[in-house]
Amino acid sequence: MQYNVHAAKSQLSKLIEAALAGEEVVIAKGAKPVVRLVAIPQSGFKFGALAGKLGDVPDFLEPLPEDELEAWEGAE
Repeated sequence: MQYNVHAAKSQLSKLIEAALAGEEVVIAKGAKPVVRLVAIPQSGFKFGALAGKLGDVPDFLEPLPEDELEAWEGAE
């Protein structure tokens, strides 16, 4: 779909929704197309997306057991 600048200004919300739905939206100055409105792909990143899928994960904020602490500190 192609719109002139004036129509695009007055219908911008509608044009954004059309672009998000996958339609090609072109804005023209007079009869000359000058801009294509396209949706920006959204990241699928989400905190906690792998929760429960990785098995046992150590709690890095808990103190180490004495034997592991000694091994890290080099005590014999």
